[in-house]
Amino acid sequence: MIERFCPDRFITSARIRMAATLMLAATIIGLLAILLTAHGTVDALGRPVGTDFSNVYSAGWMADHGRAPDAWDWPAEHAMQKAIHKDPNTPLYGWHYPPPFLIIATLLAQFPYLTALFIWQGLSLALALLVFHRILPGREAMLAAVGAPVVMVCLGHGQNAFMTASLMAGGMLLLDRRPWVAGILLGCLVYKPQFAVLIPIVIAMKGNWRAFLAAGLTVVALCLLTWAIWGWGVWAAFIDSLPLTRHLVIELGSTGWAKIQSPFSAIRHWGGSIALAYMVQAVITAAAIAAAALAAWRGSLEVRGSATLTAALLCTPYVLDYDYVLLGGAIAFHVADMRRRGSLPWEPTILALAWFAPLFGRSVADLTTIPLNLIAVMAMLALAVRRVIVLDDMPDWFLRLFPLRRPIAG
Repeated sequence: MIERFCPDRFITSARIRMAATLMLAATIIGLLAILLTAHGTVDALGRPVGTDFSNVYSAGWMADHGRAPDAWDWPAEHAMQKAIHKDPNTPLYGWHYPPPFLIIATLLAQFPYLTALFIWQGLSLALALLVFHRILPGREAMLAAVGAPVVMVCLGHGQNAFMTASLMAGGMLLLDRRPWVAGILLGCLVYKPQFAVLIPIVIAMKGNWRAFLAAGLTVVALCLLTWAIWGWGVWAAFIDSLPLTRHLVIELGSTGWAKIQSPFSAIRHWGGSIALAYMVQAVITAAAIAAAALAAWRGSLEVRGSATLTAALLCTPYVLDYDYVLLGGAIAFHVADMRRRGSLPWEPTILALAWFAPLFGRSVADLTTIPLNLIAVMAMLALAVRRVIVLDDMPDWFLRLFPLRRPIAG
C-alpha cells in the first residue's frame, strides 16, 4: 500500500533548532548592520532607526511639552519628526493610537531617541518571551520564540507588537486562575483596540465575569487617566483624526496593500471595491469571532488562547506583518496543547508555515498578490477549531451539524 504523503515528518526538533538559530543570527546581523551604517538616528536608507518608533517618540515629546493634541496633527508631527532626526527628508510616520498609549510614549521621550528605542524594544521583547515561556516551557521552545522571523520584523520597525502579544497572551493564560489580573491585562489593550474586539465575547463565553469587570474598569481607568493628564483635547484630536486615517491608510492603502495583512487589504489588492472589501472583512471577522467563542466555550485553555490570538488578527482591516507576534503566541498555545494531548495530521506543517510566514509574507503579496500571511492565520484558526471538535466533548447537536470527529494521530 502506498503511504499517504504528509510533510509532518520533516518537522523535526533538529530542523526547528537549526531554523531558529539561523533566523536569530540573521536578526542580530541585520540589526547590527542598521546601527553601524546609521548616521545619528537615521539609517543608510534615510529612514529613522526603528522606523515606526519615530511616531511614538515624537508624540511623547509633544505630550511632554504641552502639545499632546498635536500628535494627531500629521503636519505638526511630521515637523517634529524632522526636528528630532535633524533631517528635512524624514518620512512621515503617523500617530494613529488612542490617547492611553501617550502614557508610555511620554515616559520613553524622557530619554534620547536611540536609548528610548532600546529600552522600548528590549523590555517589551523580554516581557513577551517571559509570557511565551510560561505558556510553553523549554529551551527549544524559547529558541523558536526568540528566533522567530516576526521578531526580526517587529524589531526592525520599532513596533509595539511584543507588548500587544504579552497582554493578550498573558490575559488568556491567566483567565481561569487569576481573573482579575487577566482582566487588567486584557483591558490594557485599549491602546490598540482593533485587536480587542473579540475579547468581551471570549470572556463572556467562558462566563468569567470577574475578568470582564476588571477589563472594563481598566479601560475606563486608562481613559480617565489620560483625560486627567492632558484634558479632553487629546480625545477630541484622536476622534477628529479617525476619518482621515480610515480613508487614507485603510481604504486607499497608503501604507501599501502588501504590507497590510487583512482580508480587507487582500480584496483591495485584487482590485475589489471598498464596499466589497468591507463586506468580506465583516464576514471573516464574524467567522473568526465565532471560532474564538467556540474555543472559549468548549476548548482547553491552550486551544482557547490559540484561537483568540489568531482570531484577533482577522478581526481588523488594519493589521501589519509585525503584528504577527500575536500569531507566535498562538503557536505557543497550540504546541502546548499538542504536548499534552497529541498531534493531529498536518498540524506541525501548518505551524511551521505560520512561523515562517512573516519572513516572506509581504514580499510574496507584493510580487504575486497572494496573501501568504493571511492564509497562514486562517489555517491556524482552522487547526484550533478542529482540535475543539475532534478532542473536546461537544454536544450531540453540534456533532450532527459538523461531523468532523477523527481519531488522534499517533
